[in-house]
Amino acid sequence: MQITFSPVDNHKLANLCGVLEENLRQIETALDVTISRRGEHFNLSGTTHATRLASNLLKQFYTQADHAIPLDSLQLALVEMSHQTEANLADTAPTLMTRRSDLRGRTPRQTDYLKQIQAHDITFGVGPAGTGKTFLAVASAVDALERDLVKRIILTRPAVEAGERLGFLPGDLTQKIDPYLRPLYDALYDLMGSDKMSKLFERGTIEIAPLAYMRGRTLNAAFIILDEAQNTTPEQMKMFLTRIGFGSKVVITGDVTQVDLARHQKSGLVDAAEVLQDVRGIAFTHFLSEDVVRHPLVARIVNAYEKRDQAR
Repeated sequence: MQITFSPVDNHKLANLCGVLEENLRQIETALDVTISRRGEHFNLSGTTHATRLASNLLKQFYTQADHAIPLDSLQLALVEMSHQTEANLADTAPTLMTRRSDLRGRTPRQTDYLKQIQAHDITFGVGPAGTGKTFLAVASAVDALERDLVKRIILTRPAVEAGERLGFLPGDLTQKIDPYLRPLYDALYDLMGSDKMSKLFERGTIEIAPLAYMRGRTLNAAFIILDEAQNTTPEQMKMFLTRIGFGSKVVITGDVTQVDLARHQKSGLVDAAEVLQDVRGIAFTHFLSEDVVRHPLVARIVNAYEKRDQAR
């Protein structure tokens, strides 16, 4: 397939291709095509579907090439492009009230996940890193708070080290568990901004609570997120699920391939998936490597590990 950009604009062509044609290399690697260029003429080789996707992407970014194209924008577009055969996601994805106007499901499963969170009181998001499980859960919590559907957001996770022994952590309770909850903080910062986030923390509208401290509580009118749920025990998971009160919504996220519990200990997330799969009112979204919305290499890394595990 050959495409030609006219009238010729060398400035836009340079921005489209990137420094040392890095943008073209990104497209080649992600879509498994080969791109050769002479001036404004681009030759694309590969499967018919892949070359069509690459052609569409080049044309899309050429219209935006008055300025340098950010690498993260290109990589995000590559993720979305791989799902272009699905229904138009922008038309069907729920609209969330956050400061990120471009926030939406980037893959069909992400869109379904957002819909399930809105439609169910308890939603499980299970899958590999980078699929948006945590980020979209936090975005849904911020949206519910902005719409006054809930009165507070509660973030919790088990304090289990990922294969390391960190020893004694100084400081008060919040400071001790801060390292474990950093992904949730990062998502809140991105979706709300530091000033608003700080004020809500001060008022107690957003609360950080270790999973062990949830016992005995009944949480009404709250949006509760349990992150890294694969590191809960079945007893902890049952305790957590029975905390839900009136007007509350719960999202539980985790990756069953990254359990940091002792070898003999069954994961509470795995156990819950078996016990609750057919319970009405509870939804499960199982993400795959193709739903990874990070650097394109992340999906290939996940696939490589999955192949190795299957071979074993």
